[in-house]
Amino acid sequence: MNAAPGRFLILSAGMGSGHHVVAAELARRLEAGGGRTTTVDVLDLLPPGIGGALRSFYRTAVCRMPVVYSALYAAFFRTGGGPRPGSSPLAVLAQRRLLDLVAWQRPDVIVPVFHLAAQLTGGLRARGALTIPSAVVITDFAVHRQWLHPGNDLHLCLTSDLAHQVRQAVRRPTVVSGAMVAPRFHAPAPTAADWRRRLVSPGRPPVLISTGAWGAGSRVAGTARLVAAAGYVPVVLCGTNTRLRRELSRLAHVRAAGWVDDMPGLMSASRALIDNAAGQTALEAMAAGVPVIGYRAIPGHGREGVRRMAEHGLTDYATDPRALLRSLDRLTARGPARERRVSAARGLFSGAGVLPLQALARPA
Repeated sequence: MNAAPGRFLILSAGMGSGHHVVAAELARRLEAGGGRTTTVDVLDLLPPGIGGALRSFYRTAVCRMPVVYSALYAAFFRTGGGPRPGSSPLAVLAQRRLLDLVAWQRPDVIVPVFHLAAQLTGGLRARGALTIPSAVVITDFAVHRQWLHPGNDLHLCLTSDLAHQVRQAVRRPTVVSGAMVAPRFHAPAPTAADWRRRLVSPGRPPVLISTGAWGAGSRVAGTARLVAAAGYVPVVLCGTNTRLRRELSRLAHVRAAGWVDDMPGLMSASRALIDNAAGQTALEAMAAGVPVIGYRAIPGHGREGVRRMAEHGLTDYATDPRALLRSLDRLTARGPARERRVSAARGLFSGAGVLPLQALARPA
């Protein structure tokens, strides 16, 4: 492989863990190609206190006030006629610090992997204040309006359909990058057998239930009880939500897990993933060959993303308990239904990867 020199400034965001995970895999691939990378949390570029307050508000809204977050998503993120509020005023607050960072780091390309960062770079590029190209890695299936700014030079998308949607919206170049998932999820996990011994009960296949880094979700305990009553071992990924983990630990046949470092091993031992956010955990499961079922999605981008993943034929979307159990029975059993779903999901990982970013960094 030929080295592709270049300096890349990656703009992530500590909103859960998914964007940081994408940023880390992006950096790994760029460095493997000879590049140098620096990753910065865009929230740290905001004036002191604002980034932390924004993170806290978002976490509270998603975890405890879903109606509020749904209203915010409808107002700020969805497309619509007439004047629409956006995040540009917030992005303006980070412009000075980003320009100072660019002057110090001297990158060849800036790569936002979060929508606020895309608004920040797009605004600066549009008015000529930022003289180096910016390429947005869109991590969502729900490509909402905050991802889109015509000032950015390039957009990397998960699928060809999403790339077409973005190209129609901003009239700028788009490419299909595929999903940014670490190699350890694609290879057989050496710890899978250990996880199977720990999880499997006679006649009860283990099924993962994801709630994200913050343990967010609607009626998670009810979902776990439903899955357990159907003859499975629900393994609920509670993230940092210790209250949810304590609640679930009291339920029969339910395994409640906190933060898990060995996700490849746990996924390799599981027969399916019940997902509520269409985020990085779902993509990692698909890379590991684990079928994904969307159910009781979190509001806003989660609900829209879960629906879009199913429309792409990559997952099931269960709209009620009966549909969830039908999907589980079909996809956990060995057979053509499971094989078709796993094969379709593998197509997410056949895109161009970071090659378009490396091309931007090469001198003309």
